[in-house]
Amino acid sequence: MGRYIGPVCRLCRREGIKLMLKGIRCESAKCPMERQWRSNPPGMHRWRRGKVSNYGVRLREKQKVKRYYGLFEKQFLHYFERATKLSGNTGQELLQLLERRLDNAVWKLGFAPSHRAARQLIVHGHLKVNGRKVDRPGFQIGAGDSITVRDNEKSKNFVKALLGESGAPVQPWLELDPDKLEGRVVSLPTREHVQIPVEELLIVEMCSR
Repeated sequence: MGRYIGPVCRLCRREGIKLMLKGIRCESAKCPMERQWRSNPPGMHRWRRGKVSNYGVRLREKQKVKRYYGLFEKQFLHYFERATKLSGNTGQELLQLLERRLDNAVWKLGFAPSHRAARQLIVHGHLKVNGRKVDRPGFQIGAGDSITVRDNEKSKNFVKALLGESGAPVQPWLELDPDKLEGRVVSLPTREHVQIPVEELLIVEMCSR
């Protein structure tokens, strides 16, 4: 499975927003986006860059979403193809599919401080969905599903150490029982639950070319 191993703060600087790729560090003064000279796009001679074209605007929206959810191009296009086959608005359906990823739910429950940490937690087999071990970060969760920690002392201690480290409140479509280390999907996420500013229409126009 491929993964990005470069400097993640560079991705936030390129997109111009905090993608929360380092968890609680992104909320501290150590975040490069808090420093005036480093909140600019990476690379030399950034002041010489001309006006962004319409294609560039659409590309940035797509890259922003890909990097926020930790996807590569092929994975992202797979989600877009699925969204086009659904009956609703393609852009909103795409974002809802991405919100329903298991690693996203684990992060928003507070079991991990970032998407990357949530993926590691899942791949290492520390979590179960509806009582069954799931080691795929892209597993699609549904309403009524329960996410629990494996009945193992090592797994429980590991999650307890991470629980609540992100500092973000649990979203209303999720329900957390910190004593039992259990999360439940109350309802399916909607467009309003996406935490980054994104124009999904631009993404649809980009991928439909």
